[in-house]
Amino acid sequence: MKENVFLQSDETQKLDIKSGVVRRSKALQHDEYDVVGSRITLELESPLPSLCTYCYTAVKRNYFLGIDIHFIHVKPSYVPHGRAVQPLLMVHGWPGSFYEFYKIIPLLTEPAAHGLNEGDVVFEVICPSIPGYGFSEAPHQKGFDTVATARIFHKLMNRLGFKEYYLQGGDWGSRITTNMAQMLPQSVKGLHLNLIFVNKQGLRRMISVMLGAYVPWLVGLSREDVRRMYPFIQKNIYELLRESGYLHIQATKPDTAGCGLNDSPVGLAAYILEKFSTWTDKSFLHQDDGGLERVGVYVPTGIAAFPQEIVHTPHVWAKKIFKNIITYSYMPRGGHFAAFEEPKLLAQDIMHFVRKVEQL
Repeated sequence: MKENVFLQSDETQKLDIKSGVVRRSKALQHDEYDVVGSRITLELESPLPSLCTYCYTAVKRNYFLGIDIHFIHVKPSYVPHGRAVQPLLMVHGWPGSFYEFYKIIPLLTEPAAHGLNEGDVVFEVICPSIPGYGFSEAPHQKGFDTVATARIFHKLMNRLGFKEYYLQGGDWGSRITTNMAQMLPQSVKGLHLNLIFVNKQGLRRMISVMLGAYVPWLVGLSREDVRRMYPFIQKNIYELLRESGYLHIQATKPDTAGCGLNDSPVGLAAYILEKFSTWTDKSFLHQDDGGLERVGVYVPTGIAAFPQEIVHTPHVWAKKIFKNIITYSYMPRGGHFAAFEEPKLLAQDIMHFVRKVEQL
């Protein structure tokens, strides 16, 4: 019997999650979780401070008839004299949840206690669940997109009393927070992203890709850009095609996968854990545990480029959309789930970015 769970050929074994992690997931579900119908009781290993509150707020009369939004709101327990508390909205992506931020929240709200007292920035963190994720109500109408989510999250921050705030996101969180910065730039003090979407293609981009492999300096690429992007076909076409099968079936036949996944907690765990292996560090594949498109963003922007991210976007491409890039950091390690994988690195980069913005 082959070790791979889903595919049986030796070649395709390299592409999916291995059976060991699925067996452990099944044992965890059976032995450590109290599952009663759809209710799951979980004792967190590292609970957040008592000031962390789980809140439900009805953002009523929005464009999509009102959706209940779940969010975590964490305030610093102590603010040293002279330090400013900055509100920071952090938005997750797929297949993640607000839980991705559990490791990084204490670093941002209590930086001195975690060896991050080099600056004068302390954060008040708000982490909402995207509608349809976690404990947030699912949308009721078709066509609900990142722009609709951006509207809701703006309303959420206004309801919490914040007129200006910082934003941070990756994956869908990147698109949502970018839309927020485009829609109401007067409310956004700064935007920090660990994944950026640059969808515009054309002859100029094609020429840039072709020349970049030989004379990168001519098209504005750094040595690190070249290392991360080339060979281009392998890293930007082959690997994306290999990793995007889920995207096609979810976009065209969502109920085909959805019915089975909703019926099987272990199946859902395997479906999600596969992404946590292939979108973090590619070596984990072989381990057992393994409308606003044309509108530029003019708010101060910080970008953390992690080396194991799904795609790499060079600074020279990013500035075509983000017109006011304050910081662009080549992160030394980490991948798609940055806050979960490398919370300290991401926290340090966010603080560095905010400090720069506050000095403008």
